[in-house]
Amino acid sequence: MKILIAPNAFKGSIEADEAAEIIQKAILSRKPEIETILCPIADGGDGTCFLLGKALGLKETKAMALDALGRPLEGFYFFDEKKRTAYIDVSTASGIKSLKNTEKNPWIASTYGTGILIKKALESGADHIVLGLGGSATIDLGLGILRGLGYLFLDEKGREVPVFTENYFKKIKHIQGPVPKPKVRFTCLCDVNNYFFGKEGAIPVFGPQKGLQVPEFKEFELSCSGILKILSQKKGITLEDQESFGAAGGIAFGLSYFFPVEIQMGASWFFEKVDLTSKISRADLIITGEGRYDSQSSGGKGSFELLRLAKKLRKNTVLITSGEGGKSDGFSDIIRIPDLDFSKNNIQKRAKENLMNAVENYFLN
Repeated sequence: MKILIAPNAFKGSIEADEAAEIIQKAILSRKPEIETILCPIADGGDGTCFLLGKALGLKETKAMALDALGRPLEGFYFFDEKKRTAYIDVSTASGIKSLKNTEKNPWIASTYGTGILIKKALESGADHIVLGLGGSATIDLGLGILRGLGYLFLDEKGREVPVFTENYFKKIKHIQGPVPKPKVRFTCLCDVNNYFFGKEGAIPVFGPQKGLQVPEFKEFELSCSGILKILSQKKGITLEDQESFGAAGGIAFGLSYFFPVEIQMGASWFFEKVDLTSKISRADLIITGEGRYDSQSSGGKGSFELLRLAKKLRKNTVLITSGEGGKSDGFSDIIRIPDLDFSKNNIQKRAKENLMNAVENYFLN
């Protein structure tokens, strides 16, 4: 029997590549005769470009950057020299996972650190950036990235407004572009199709998890609208809000004023790059999983998109997840893992133990 092990990340506890190795170890501890194929998956969420870089065998380049609040950290990107394409996750430098709950503040948080990594990739010879949008700590419309690429944001007196300034948006009145303008195009990978504005937009849906309070929604939205007017005046164009502009705090929205931007739903794009169809075809059974499969999972998340692809190839798929989700979507079986209390210590250690135990028990028969 041949099993394809293709989990997504278990958000907040286990990265996808770690989860794949744990599942493989658990299976082989019970059924050593089984042949396994490992292909951890991503859907545009946190770590998508990391997995792509590893799967494609690309060179990893480390570089110093800044986190979402301006503190130094070591970032990285993967570079395909032949295609002049760099793969960068927004979460690497500007991720919410590096912030404590008390530090989350979209009035200050910036994608500037991601802009630093992009600039370094361009200096290495890249002219195409694949940007994984998942896991950001920001709602800055990509202004931090633009600042990293040389755009200056000025106050009413023509003085630069420093990034990581409180109420950054409110202080910006003018934009000064770099000379020469960087020659780069972007492919933005995402796992959500939310617009930037509206009831299901970036501010009400993703704002709270990034530290924005409900009473602040209207004020923050007005600040964003003001920035978009300034971007429109600078370029002499008006861009309409569209699907996925709400991903990662509007990064694709802001970048689209100055650069060619293509938006792709991450799962299908990732699957094509790693030739997942071929791997599914060679397997007798597929095992996938994520931390908590819920109603959002069928909107483009990796496990559901993998299930859809496996069904087309008439392969059975087992889901590993916590909670009660997944029953009605067509998985051949579901392995339940315990819910985690994220207020307690050693979350990652307990999550890995839970995953190992659940898979071992499943393969006892």
